[in-house]
Amino acid sequence: MKNFASLSLLLLVFNVSFGQQAPNTLSKNEKKQGVKLLWDGQTTNGWRGAALDKFPEKGWKISDGVLSVEPSEGKGGDIVTTEAFSNFELSIDFKLTERGNSGIKYFVDPNLPKSGLGLEFQLLDDDKHPDAKMGRDGNRTIASLYDMIPAAKDKPVRKIGEWNTAKIVSKGNHTEHWLNGVKVLEYERNSDEYRRLIAMSKYKDLPNFGTGERGRILLQYHGDQAFFRNIKIRPL
Repeated sequence: MKNFASLSLLLLVFNVSFGQQAPNTLSKNEKKQGVKLLWDGQTTNGWRGAALDKFPEKGWKISDGVLSVEPSEGKGGDIVTTEAFSNFELSIDFKLTERGNSGIKYFVDPNLPKSGLGLEFQLLDDDKHPDAKMGRDGNRTIASLYDMIPAAKDKPVRKIGEWNTAKIVSKGNHTEHWLNGVKVLEYERNSDEYRRLIAMSKYKDLPNFGTGERGRILLQYHGDQAFFRNIKIRPL
């Protein structure tokens, strides 16, 4: 344990010395802008199961500053923030495994009969997962608004096993998806076009889907291993 602690301290000093920010920390500029850590990198504080009143006992793991889906350890289910948000800029580093499928959902209402429903920033291995070829016009591929709006075809996706950064910006009805620093789609919630897209999607029986003023952030448990870190939010 002492050797591990010494190694962690050494890595932190190395990162700071060479201008690399340690995971799950805030820079001076981020603090000045009002950015907050949505996950502290060590505990389950601020999160619970989407259908539970506590954090799942199985299926999720915290190790070395990474929060991961571990299906081999039992079905854990989705997790949501204990706090709800309205206008925000959310950023999350994520890493997928081969044929992996997960998602980042927002404006989630855990009190609905299906507690995991929400607008979804799709996380997917587009090359090897069959879901990439389903839906319409690629609207189930990585960084898309799942089953509604496809992300730009020239989106900058890094290789499976490498870290990517998802960013979701929502202010009023205007919403944007960003991937690795590039905006890949935008839309207006509650617009006529938005409702038209709902009517053509798997949410067609939920006419008010995703229209609430506030909602929670959700990380999806989809039965595939996935990794998350640097979960940060800035109220707008």
